[in-house]
Amino acid sequence: MKEKTVSVSFMLMGILFCVCLISANLLATKQIMFGPFNITAGILVFPISYIVNDCIVEVWGFNKAKFLIWTGFLMNFLFVFFGYVADLIPGAPYWNNEEGFHNLFGLAPRVAAASFLAFLSGSFLNAYVMSVMKVASSGRRFSLRAVLSSVAGETADSLIFFPIALGGLVPWDNLLLMMFWQILLKTLYEVVILPVTIRVVRWVKRVEGVDVYDKNISYNILKVSQL
Repeated sequence: MKEKTVSVSFMLMGILFCVCLISANLLATKQIMFGPFNITAGILVFPISYIVNDCIVEVWGFNKAKFLIWTGFLMNFLFVFFGYVADLIPGAPYWNNEEGFHNLFGLAPRVAAASFLAFLSGSFLNAYVMSVMKVASSGRRFSLRAVLSSVAGETADSLIFFPIALGGLVPWDNLLLMMFWQILLKTLYEVVILPVTIRVVRWVKRVEGVDVYDKNISYNILKVSQL
């Protein structure tokens, strides 16, 4: 039987992808100011998951990205689950940080459901757009593909997360502004870091000797191919 292996580059990107997802959960508990606008600190790392997604699709194709997205979803779910269970367990009598711990790990079921659904929808849409555009453009215009795929993914993420998590709690005019600025700032983040993304993709393609085009593949997200 042929031994199945993954490259170091793919493994490192997968680890970074999962770390960014988990970190975003924690950082999102802090509100920060960007000019006159309130956003969460999760914006520092969450867009990186889309950049990694773009790199995976560009080098290894949609099927590998699909495997990574489901892996990231599982790791994120386990993290949230273990944090939720730990939050339910009563603290020791001498421990006085119950409120702080709850603020970090006591994620409400409604917010958790919104987060998971938004992540899956946004990540798969990002990967799909990147994959289809690569084939259609014969591998040209990577910068345009990376930005447009991220806009599609980030838009889907925000359109799903904010109404489910905050609908009825935040006035709709404020909610729409929050969605708009989240999409805009995350897209600008990707544009700023694009020169680094381009160099990483070129380096990985050269080292791995791989440049997959997703021709005649199934985009069924429930069918996860083996590595």
